Amino acid sequence: MRSSFGLTRRGFLLSSAAALASPSFAFGKTQPRAASESFNPDVDIELVCKRDSVAILDGAQTSVWRYAGNLLKGPANTLTNLPGSYLGPLMRFAKGQKIRIRLRNDLPEQTITHWHGLHVPMEADGHPMAAIDPGETYVYEFEMRNRAGLNFYHPHTHEATATQVYHGLAGGIIVEDEEERALGLPSGEYEIPIVLQDRSFDDNNQLAYWGGMHRDMFGFYGERILVNGRPDYHLEVASRAYRLRVVNGSNARIYKLRWDDGTPLTVIGVDGGLLEKPETRPYVMLAPGERLDLWADFSGRKAGSKLVMRSGEFEGLVPPMAQRMGGDGLIVGDDYPLFSVTVTREMSDSPKLPEKLSTIRHYRMEDIANRDKPRPIALSMGHMEVAINGRTYHDDLLDIERAPVDTVQLFEIFHEHGGGMGGMGMGRMGGMGMGGMGPGMMRGGMMGGMGGGMGMMGMMNMAHPVHLHGQQFEILSRSYNGDDPDAYATIREGLIDSGLKDTVLVTHGELIRIAKPFGDFKGRFMYHCHNLEHEDMGMMREFSVE
Repeated sequence: MRSSFGLTRRGFLLSSAAALASPSFAFGKTQPRAASESFNPDVDIELVCKRDSVAILDGAQTSVWRYAGNLLKGPANTLTNLPGSYLGPLMRFAKGQKIRIRLRNDLPEQTITHWHGLHVPMEADGHPMAAIDPGETYVYEFEMRNRAGLNFYHPHTHEATATQVYHGLAGGIIVEDEEERALGLPSGEYEIPIVLQDRSFDDNNQLAYWGGMHRDMFGFYGERILVNGRPDYHLEVASRAYRLRVVNGSNARIYKLRWDDGTPLTVIGVDGGLLEKPETRPYVMLAPGERLDLWADFSGRKAGSKLVMRSGEFEGLVPPMAQRMGGDGLIVGDDYPLFSVTVTREMSDSPKLPEKLSTIRHYRMEDIANRDKPRPIALSMGHMEVAINGRTYHDDLLDIERAPVDTVQLFEIFHEHGGGMGGMGMGRMGGMGMGGMGPGMMRGGMMGGMGGGMGMMGMMNMAHPVHLHGQQFEILSRSYNGDDPDAYATIREGLIDSGLKDTVLVTHGELIRIAKPFGDFKGRFMYHCHNLEHEDMGMMREFSVE
């Protein structure tokens, strides 16, 4: 029997009153933000972080932490609860709405919520220094500036994001706009949210968060797949087109989505909303923090026909020493089922897939302020250390990176071989000025000679989903120069680089160039690995937008 969910990374029990102790932030916790008299919201929501228990498996109920929502003002469809789920309510907003969310903390420790994917001011972004104590309320106020798309919300509490999300704190956000409404895409009962998470349970059906040092270093991999908070998830559908809105809400697990009968996946959107036109792929990779919008057409299938969405086999994204952390039934990179679908009724009418979905303004090189001096995001792992640009995050870190407001910046994201070993090598230099030191220099530094996947550092190379807060970015190019092209071939066709993104999976041996805007808002905005154990280990930095 594995131990039940217990110690957080800060060393106290989630269920203990001792969790009330120890403020998290050395550089000065802000006061909880109150409602502004001058802000007149179109939508007003009370959102409570609370302890609860739900029936997930047969037998004893499972203790969870969850979001509970109450709509104070706004359209009736703003909040939708997922039946029998610990997940927070699905929020539905429209571009241009003024939104107020009153977050109340009824947990036994500090928390704060981040609106993953939304373009909002710093005070509404869920910065860790805004974490509120038990009993306090933090008021978010912002105008919805995002185009239509699927986003989600979860804690961003310093050194406790992984444990709080794992215990149940997460929910989805759907944004609508006029461009999308004009397409007549499947809606209502034909638009289905799919939140993928993996969990482990002890013999009393309580969440088990096992793994210790290995878990912290490689991420948590559970023994069961939950969809929308439910095991053995099954959909009953009609023989027509559906829209599946998929979120990878797992702490660390990467999925390779594919239908069991070989039917291709039709992708109509990613993190930042609709693509310009549909794309057909044999499978699609989905890392933690990424979202996927699928057109799933069951037209022509007879009543009683069945399909299974599986995670297919892949190689090279997780070190061999971490592959079996998820138990024998869910080995990372193996093939296993996610959810099943049965056609229960036949229909003759179904919407048609549009040839054109949206218009995206692409960035030109002349739009980019630093087009001749790209800024690095160098990812590295060492002995019990994960780092970006040679440093791990500390809440009192003063050498934050600066970005001019209302500019578009060019970044190169890549793996720095060994730069996380105690901050040695060129990686530490890369974290200071950010003045154009590129991957060639950083990979050629003192530790850079350890490339080729050899030695201890080669064993610890793994893919990282990199999430940047604020406006979503455009992937300009992706190139692979690694030492295992056969492994890379098992994922290559499933990497969607079109559309707008806020999270990108970066495999070992890749160089990814992105154009990232820093528009509208000044302040401090995070970027980090969305393997949540890595985030809590300090694989995180922040920009000061000035």
